Amino acid sequence: MAQTDGAITHFVAGLGTSGTFMGTGRYLREHKPTVTLVSVQPETALHGLEGMKHMESALVPAIYDATLADIDLRVGTEDSYILTRRLATEEGLLVGISSGAALSASLKVASTIEDGVIVMIFSDGGEKYLSERFWEDPPEGSFVSGVN
Repeated sequence: MAQTDGAITHFVAGLGTSGTFMGTGRYLREHKPTVTLVSVQPETALHGLEGMKHMESALVPAIYDATLADIDLRVGTEDSYILTRRLATEEGLLVGISSGAALSASLKVASTIEDGVIVMIFSDGGEKYLSERFWEDPPEGSFVSGVN
C-alpha cells in the first residue's frame, strides 16, 4: 500500500498455495476496505499453468477462503504463455507463466474500469521455463486478453 501512497484500487494475485492472495488480501481488507481483491486461477482443470490451482479440481489449501475475493477471474493457458513471452521480449521482464496469468487477469480488470491503480503479483521467475514452447513465435493473429 505504501508504494502506491494508498492509491491502490485493485489487488490481483494467482492462486497456488493461496498464501499470497490470502495474506495480502486480508491485510488490504483491514487497512483499505474499498480495495477490490481479485483472485486468479486457470480456467480449466487441465491446464499448463505450473504452480497455479484450479480450485474446483485441486486439493484446496486449508488457508484458502473463497469468500475473500471480490472477483475470481479465470485465465487461459495460451493467453498466459503469450503474455509471459511479451513481458520478456517487450518489457525485459523474465517472469514465469503464473506471472503471465496475473497479467492476463490484470488486463481483464483494466478493461472494465475507467480509473484505478491495479497492483498485481509476479510470483515467479522465468529461468526454469527457458526451454518451453511458448518462447516460439505465437500463431498469426493471436489475440490475448483483449490486447494485441
